[in-house]
Amino acid sequence: MGELGAQFARALAAKDSSRLTELLHPEVDFRAMTPRRVWEAGSVDEMLAVFFENWFEESDVIEAIDRLESEDFADRERVGYRFRVTNPKGSFLVDQQAYIADRDGRIGWLRVMCAGYRRNGG
Repeated sequence: MGELGAQFARALAAKDSSRLTELLHPEVDFRAMTPRRVWEAGSVDEMLAVFFENWFEESDVIEAIDRLESEDFADRERVGYRFRVTNPKGSFLVDQQAYIADRDGRIGWLRVMCAGYRRNGG
């Protein structure tokens, strides 16, 4: 399994829809929890809408990946990543933990827990 999680985090940080489409299985099973909502998607297009129409809007600039760690866990891969994000409201950190299962060499099952946008520096 190994690198799918890190590749996913890098593509998400780059807001690279094309790369995410390559990484995600067409019938991906996605669930996530953010501070105010639970999300579900059963296709790549639905997931991309969650990511780029809800989580990271056009005005959100992901400046850096401050932390990225990935490891195999039983039949899953765990990846943790922290993004430094700026937008008109200020500077934020966004920390997410994800669990991934491979399907035909792509991400076929994905669960994400997000801490939300936290003020950077206080």
